[in-house]
Amino acid sequence: MRPGRLGVGAAVLGLVAAVFAAGPATAVPDPGDSPTAPQKVTQRDQEQTKKAIEKGEIPGQDEIVHSDNITHLANVPKGALQGTNSDLAFQGKYAFAGNYDGFTVYDVSKPAKPKVVSQVLCPGSQNDISVSGNLLFLSTDSSRSDDSCNSTTQPATEKDSWEGMKVFDITDKRHPEYVAAVETACGSHTHTLVPDGKNVYIYVSSYAPDASFPDCQPPHDGISIVKVPRKAPHKAHLDSFRGLFPDGGFPGDPARPEKIETTGCHDLTAYPKLKLVAGACMGDGILLDASHPDKPKVLDRTRDTENFAFWHSATFNQRGDKVVFTDELGGGGAPTCNEEVGDEKGADGIYELKGKGSDRKLVFKSYYKIPRHQAETENCVAHNGSLIPVEGRDIMVQAWYQGGVSVWDFTDSSSPKEIAYFERGPLSETSLVGGGSWSAYYYNGHIYSNDMAKGFDVLRIDDPRTDPAKRVRLGELNVQTQPEYFG
Repeated sequence: MRPGRLGVGAAVLGLVAAVFAAGPATAVPDPGDSPTAPQKVTQRDQEQTKKAIEKGEIPGQDEIVHSDNITHLANVPKGALQGTNSDLAFQGKYAFAGNYDGFTVYDVSKPAKPKVVSQVLCPGSQNDISVSGNLLFLSTDSSRSDDSCNSTTQPATEKDSWEGMKVFDITDKRHPEYVAAVETACGSHTHTLVPDGKNVYIYVSSYAPDASFPDCQPPHDGISIVKVPRKAPHKAHLDSFRGLFPDGGFPGDPARPEKIETTGCHDLTAYPKLKLVAGACMGDGILLDASHPDKPKVLDRTRDTENFAFWHSATFNQRGDKVVFTDELGGGGAPTCNEEVGDEKGADGIYELKGKGSDRKLVFKSYYKIPRHQAETENCVAHNGSLIPVEGRDIMVQAWYQGGVSVWDFTDSSSPKEIAYFERGPLSETSLVGGGSWSAYYYNGHIYSNDMAKGFDVLRIDDPRTDPAKRVRLGELNVQTQPEYFG
């Protein structure tokens, strides 16, 4: 861990409260599509940041640093889409990158020289993205005037406002075609594909209902399920709504407002081969049986009322006997990678699955957080990552916003360790400016990172612990629909 004391607890808590109130990078849905305006930090924090840079404790503004086993191969700055970059999906030689203004298709057949194939303007935060066959799916979780790509922002209090799922035909990667839209309750913050033969089921995660929102009424205790026929995607429709929290879920804690109550799910990860789904649902972590994709059933629920503030995402290990849950303390817009916050908040929680069949339970083992402090002007917290497929080991690459990209080993569930990293210095030395890696995923020998502000990065890791993964090749990867890498 870098030496030095960066940050003051009271200041951090104040910033956490501020960023929860607005901004598309935050965990709480945003009614608009514009990034949060930079927020000035205290004079003391500005001075601490400058001193830390001068002493070499953190990188300088926009400076790139990385471990010796990481090579930065390429960066493609934002093009026509100037919104916040979001999630990634992969198919063949293509990478698909979400952006609050639409999505970009990259040709990554030569990873060191990625090329833009097409850019589609279709505003609607956060444009969480996935692909399956000739279909591409986008999540819209900001209230829009209609379901078209020409829509404008419109208050969620108006009945004719629209949020939900969009479906594109990507047979021609240079000219994706918009073919369908399905409105879902409270929109679609994220989504998860559960392929089932001729159909693709989409588990739609959304939350934060309000009595003043006609299409997002409380209680909102589950997920929407959209059914898309592969041969007739224009017939995509809402199949059902599945309640997951009949008791209402975690009620929150008035004494600790950073502990968010459960009013839906933020993200689900399916492991189709094992017919399991792990859910990060605000105040609860859940395990689902998806033997019947249209009727997922809760097997177990767990809570961490001491350290977790917002259950954000989940990742199975290859054997499916562990789940890594992330805590997005501060909603992705706060500086939580510092001494005051510590190494157990805004971190990953490693859980092992014990028992069999319907008796499987989630058992907590340990926390993991990047072993480097960040500046008070850098938003930093656990975010999206994927497995690096090494048989017999549990290794993951993960985005930490301005904390960069971390590669870590959790084969020993009780003692996870970082083995590689890549990061940039703060975007600003005087203001908290949202940026950094939103998603960092391993695909066919390389790490791809979608930086919210800086664009699309390609990294290569050369390390005896991860080198076997270079032999693994996939035809398609949606990280929230985990493949069985080794059969």
